Amino acid sequence: MTGDRVYLYDSTLRDGAQTQGVDFTAADKVAIAVELDRLGIDYVEGGWPGANATDDQFFASPPALKRARLAAFGMTRRNGRSAENDTGFQALLTTAARTVTLVGKAWDHQVRVALGVETEENLRMVGDSVKAALGRVDEVMFDAEHFFDGYKANPDYAVACLEEAYQAGARWMVLCDTNGGTLPHEIGEIVSAVTRRIPGSHLGIHCHNDTENAVANSLTAVRAGVRQIQGTLNGLGERCGNANLVSLIPTLMLKMGMTTGVSEDGLRHLKTVSNMLDERLNRAPNRHAPYVGTSAFAHKGGLHASAVAKDPACYEHVDPETVGNVRRVVVSDQSGRSNILARLVDAGIAVDGADPRVTDLLAEIKDKEAEGLTFDGADASFELFARRRLDGVPEFFTVHSFRVIDERRYNAKGDLVHVSEATARVLVDNQYSMEAGEGHGPVNALDAALRKVLVPAFPALDRLALVDYKVRIMAPERGTAAVTRVMIESADAATGARWTTVGISEDIIDASFNALHDSIVYFLMKA
Repeated sequence: MTGDRVYLYDSTLRDGAQTQGVDFTAADKVAIAVELDRLGIDYVEGGWPGANATDDQFFASPPALKRARLAAFGMTRRNGRSAENDTGFQALLTTAARTVTLVGKAWDHQVRVALGVETEENLRMVGDSVKAALGRVDEVMFDAEHFFDGYKANPDYAVACLEEAYQAGARWMVLCDTNGGTLPHEIGEIVSAVTRRIPGSHLGIHCHNDTENAVANSLTAVRAGVRQIQGTLNGLGERCGNANLVSLIPTLMLKMGMTTGVSEDGLRHLKTVSNMLDERLNRAPNRHAPYVGTSAFAHKGGLHASAVAKDPACYEHVDPETVGNVRRVVVSDQSGRSNILARLVDAGIAVDGADPRVTDLLAEIKDKEAEGLTFDGADASFELFARRRLDGVPEFFTVHSFRVIDERRYNAKGDLVHVSEATARVLVDNQYSMEAGEGHGPVNALDAALRKVLVPAFPALDRLALVDYKVRIMAPERGTAAVTRVMIESADAATGARWTTVGISEDIIDASFNALHDSIVYFLMKA
């Protein structure tokens, strides 16, 4: 199989949003799509146009992807409606996405019970929809829902659904293990049979993880001939999740010799992308995750550590650096050094790897991580942290002091209102200025006060917009005295550039100020 091309289709922004406890904002979806594009994913599914306000907001202003194709997801036309008169179907064709993924039933039982239509009408719904979509977009794929259950019950009809889409011009026919109950040996047998009717170069696989086999099933399908895999970052998805692309990508490339849209350099950013998603979800990354987890290449002292020191291949199935991870052996001074150097290069900071300041920087970062400050997902704060220790950051301004007042009361009409006010004393150009600002919450008020002082000196700050704000408690066992971490995502309204900063403190306002301060300084440094 060495050299065969496998196409990667990410459905994190839709399937992942169905995960219990996950609620993406439009800003989240834009940021994740950009990272998927940078990684080298072939297709990024943006969501279901018309299904909810967040998806509509995303498709109204989608990110400009450089490599990936943006896909819109939706159903085939409804029974009793033509494709032209089905408003839900037509909504798929009005976005900027030039690829459309249509989902339709491939199990005769579901066709009769769930849809309430005859099997022949379902075939017409599939064929008509593909043809109608191809008149408006560049590429159409058909997700055959409940395909494997349908194949077990009535193989001829399940494959007939695929053939209907194929003959109508669909680029990909995707075999969906919708309830996640199919096992690898069944996947192999069924996919092999299907490839005798439809070329594997036009087949995809979409697996759910209800038996912990989504990754194994996807790899088995590739071995049987399919050349597209659908999945999500970190295996997000409803119930037990979807096939985890973070595990699939390195396995395809490093173990099976397959070619994907992800380059070797892109693969070295896999851990960063995985952690980025967890940061946006405001949850701790799974330290035991294959390939990218903190413990994936960790060796405790003793026999294993001794063996790894002599021959890493004894207990490491791949080189950790190929996926952006590092070997961890009982407090090694070299642990993380290559990662730090790579991140310095990404930030445009030129430094000799033998420079002793790199060792000092690494030690400081480890100390900060022990306090709860991590730069994963906050590249702007990392760059500022590194530059302050290596080549300096200009002192654009100094905040001498600030005060925040947050009031909750009933007004004269008896309505419950919240009023936030902040006062900041700031040194700019060797002159102190004090201003007050009001806002929707203390952070917004503090931002308003700082801008009143800084915008006259730095007019470009009018372009700075705060896009997102997330809080995580780092030591919940300490209750209300726990360390709080705040992450702020900002954007330049003129250029569209986005960056994320982080701050920690036992005081949530102080943590917010630290992240806000970094955001303003980063903007001024770049502007």
